[in-house]
Amino acid sequence: MEVGQMQRSLVDYTKSLFLEGVLDGQFLQLQQLQDETNPDFVAEVVSLFFEDSQRLLNDLTRTLDQPNVDFKIVDAHVHQLKGSSSSIGAQRVKNSCIAFRNFCEAQNIEGCMRCLQQVKQEYFLAKNKLETLFRLEQQIVAAGGSIPMMELSF
Repeated sequence: MEVGQMQRSLVDYTKSLFLEGVLDGQFLQLQQLQDETNPDFVAEVVSLFFEDSQRLLNDLTRTLDQPNVDFKIVDAHVHQLKGSSSSIGAQRVKNSCIAFRNFCEAQNIEGCMRCLQQVKQEYFLAKNKLETLFRLEQQIVAAGGSIPMMELSF
């Protein structure tokens, strides 16, 4: 596949992530912080998000499996996950965390368990989609092309 075609595929794929609500405008702002001096900035930030989120999801699972659930701890983990997903523009993860926090406040264990599954599902969807996005970018760069800047004009 030639570079121009790969770049068009990348633009179309990225647009689909916004149209599906996987990403929001915060992701574009993150991309604008990337330049020639730090060409892997977005991938590095998102990689840290993946690591942090995986740890938080494991902590949430353990905390919710306790006989006496400490909803303050659950809420603190969900709040942290909401903040980190918001900072990279993972919109659907963030929105799932908002619903999750409402169940924490109500101390509704069944609702929290359902939300945990929903947050995990949205997290893995975002992770898979972003990994695909970064692979497409790497293929373009490896072929000698540059990554086109996205605009929210679709």
